[in-house]
Amino acid sequence: MDGSPASVTSERPPLSPTGRRPRARAVERLCHATGALLVLSGLLHLIVFVVDGGPWNGPVSWRKPVTFGLSFGLTLSAVAWVTSYLRVGARARTVLLVVFAADCVVEVAGITLQAWRHVPSHLNTGTPFDTAVAMTLALGGGVLVVVLSAFAAAAFRHRPDGPPGMAPAVRSGFAILLVGLLSGAAMIARGVLLSRAGHQQAAYHSTAPLKPLHGVSLHAVLVLPALAWLLARTSWSDATKQRIVYGAVGGYAAAVVGAAILAALTW
Repeated sequence: MDGSPASVTSERPPLSPTGRRPRARAVERLCHATGALLVLSGLLHLIVFVVDGGPWNGPVSWRKPVTFGLSFGLTLSAVAWVTSYLRVGARARTVLLVVFAADCVVEVAGITLQAWRHVPSHLNTGTPFDTAVAMTLALGGGVLVVVLSAFAAAAFRHRPDGPPGMAPAVRSGFAILLVGLLSGAAMIARGVLLSRAGHQQAAYHSTAPLKPLHGVSLHAVLVLPALAWLLARTSWSDATKQRIVYGAVGGYAAAVVGAAILAALTW
């Protein structure tokens, strides 16, 4: 594949008038099914929390399998859907999505395992096994950055397909998602430094200021394209749809900036 628009487009089936492919690829079905299972896992652990009790916050709680299951499940399904609008080769997209899906499962599985063992998942080097889990989760975070950065680069290299407003929604969604990934990497990096310095409890609590920024940023890749998709089902003019999308992008960006300022003031 030489990377030119003609060669990229030739690998992709024709789009419907709304910008979506007529039939979902097998990899999309795999990702949506996996995402649904991860969301189900999060919901089941919410029930476990209600029944078992215990703290919601802190390094050891049922909150982590709940929030990570829901977040990874939604993000996996969102990325599988949104990347169908990208001008990227079918084979490359399939490989990236399979890697992303596998990584999502590994991340949620590791966090869930440690929750059931009643020990911290991230930054935990108390035993060789805990260290192996923590290192696997950190490595998985690196894989997330690589895969999603590749999709973000594709979104900005060629204008995404889709109905009016979808291109800026997809590009902004991926750009904001990268902010979420970088904030997550910053949390892990600072926690590791504190842990190696012998301040284990401080390492666990050091992530708190960045959590709002991390959480808000991750789901722009679902919210903004979903808005563009819904607007495509209305009878409003293309100009109106575009203005609404750009307004939503501005509002979301303002929320991210606000969360970043809060993190800077309290970190």
